[in-house]
Amino acid sequence: MKMMKKKQAERPVKTERTKTALVTGGAGFIGSHLIDALLAEGATVVCLDNYLTGRPANLRHLESERRFDLVEADVIDRLPPKVRLGKTRFTHVYHLACAASPPHYQADPEHTMLTCVVGTRNMLRFAEEQGARFLLTSTSEVYGDPEMHPQPEGYRGWVNCTGPRACYDEGKRAAETLTFDFARQKRVDVRVARIFNTYGPRMRHDDGRVVSNVIWQALHGQNITVYGDGSQTRSFCYVSDMVEGLMRLMDAEPAPGAPINLGNPHELTVSDLVERVIALTGSASGIVHLPLPMDDPRRRRPDIGRAQTILGWEPRVGLQQGLEATAAWFAEEQRQAGAKPAARRPVAAQREAFTGVAAE
Repeated sequence: MKMMKKKQAERPVKTERTKTALVTGGAGFIGSHLIDALLAEGATVVCLDNYLTGRPANLRHLESERRFDLVEADVIDRLPPKVRLGKTRFTHVYHLACAASPPHYQADPEHTMLTCVVGTRNMLRFAEEQGARFLLTSTSEVYGDPEMHPQPEGYRGWVNCTGPRACYDEGKRAAETLTFDFARQKRVDVRVARIFNTYGPRMRHDDGRVVSNVIWQALHGQNITVYGDGSQTRSFCYVSDMVEGLMRLMDAEPAPGAPINLGNPHELTVSDLVERVIALTGSASGIVHLPLPMDDPRRRRPDIGRAQTILGWEPRVGLQQGLEATAAWFAEEQRQAGAKPAARRPVAAQREAFTGVAAE
C-alpha cells in the first residue's frame, strides 16, 4: 500500500472533563487496545467482560494499574453492585461487548441476539442513569452482502433476516435502532461506529477471521483455507487506527447524529491477502478451497467520507506493516506455547508496542 500523503488532523485531548470510562467487552481484541489508549490519556477505566471471547491475557499487563479495574459479568444480566452501586461516576460508556466473528457469534445465536438487544438496552439505561456519553460499536455486517459498493452509511443493506448470520447482522441493526431511539428521546448522548474488518495483535487464532486464520495456518505450515475462489474482497484496518477512530468519535462535538463507518478503504481480494502472508512468513503452506459460507459478502469496502469530514480521521498504518506486526505477535504466541514455527523464514521484528506501527 502506498504512503498516505495527507496528514491526519490531531485529536484534541479534553482536559476539562476527565474520562471515567466503562468499557464492555474490554478483554477482547479491540477492547483491550482501547483500554490501553484510554489509560494513556489519563482516564480511569473499568472493564466489564464475561470472557466468552475475550481473554484475561489481553489485560494482564494492567494488573498493577491503579486507574484500572476488571469486573467479570455479562451485559445481558443486571450489572453487578460493584458497578451499579459503586462510588464511581462514569462519564463515558464504550459498548463493545458481543462475539464478532461468525464461528463465535453463530455458536450461541440466542446469546448473540440478546447481547445486541438486551445488553445494549442495559448499557443505554446505565449511561442514562450516569449521565454518561455512550458509544456503540456496530458493524459493517449491517450492510449484509451489499449491492452498493463501496458502502456509505446511507445504504440500508442487503441482509438475510433468517440466515445463520442474522443473529449478529440483525442484532446489531436492532442495537443501532435502540441507540438512536434513546438519542431522539434525549435520554443519552450517543455515537455509533460501524466497524469494518480490523486486525492486529491480540486476535484469537481460532476466531475464524481471515487474517488470523491465514497467519496462524502459515506459521504452522498448515494448508491455508480459502473459502470460495478467493476473489471476494475485504478491506483491513489495523487496530491502532480503529482505536483512534473510536476515540475521535466519542470525543466529537457535537454528536454526529448518524452512524459513522470506520475502516480502511484499501480493498484487496482474499487470494491477494494469502499471497502476502505466505511471502511474509516464508511458509510452505498449500492452499485448500472450501465452499463459500452462506450469506458471506462478496465485496466489502467502507466509504469513509463521513469519518474524514467529521472526525478528521483516516487509516495511517499500511497493510504490510500491519501484517508484519500481527504475524510477529502470533509467532511470539506460538513460541510461548512451546510450538516450533513451521515458517522457513522468521517474520519481521515486532513493531513498537505492536500498536505503534509506522505509517506507510
